[in-house]
Amino acid sequence: MKRERKASELGRREFLRTLGVGTAAAAASTPLVGGPAAADTESNDEKRKARYQPKSANVQTFYRVNRYPVK
Repeated sequence: MKRERKASELGRREFLRTLGVGTAAAAASTPLVGGPAAADTESNDEKRKARYQPKSANVQTFYRVNRYPVK
C-alpha cells in the first residue's frame, strides 16, 4: 500500500534530483576564476638555463637539516 504524501513532504529521489539540478545550474552560472590562459613569458633559452645553485643558503640549510648521523 502506498502512503500518501503531504505537500510539505519531500521524497529522497525528489530531493536528490533537485540537488543535482541546483548544483548544475550553479556550476553553469559561475564564470571561470583563472580567466583566459596566458602565453609563456620565458624564452626557450630562459627555460633551459640552470637554476640549481648548490652554494645558496636554502640549499645548504636543506642538506644541513637532512643529514643523517654517521654510524
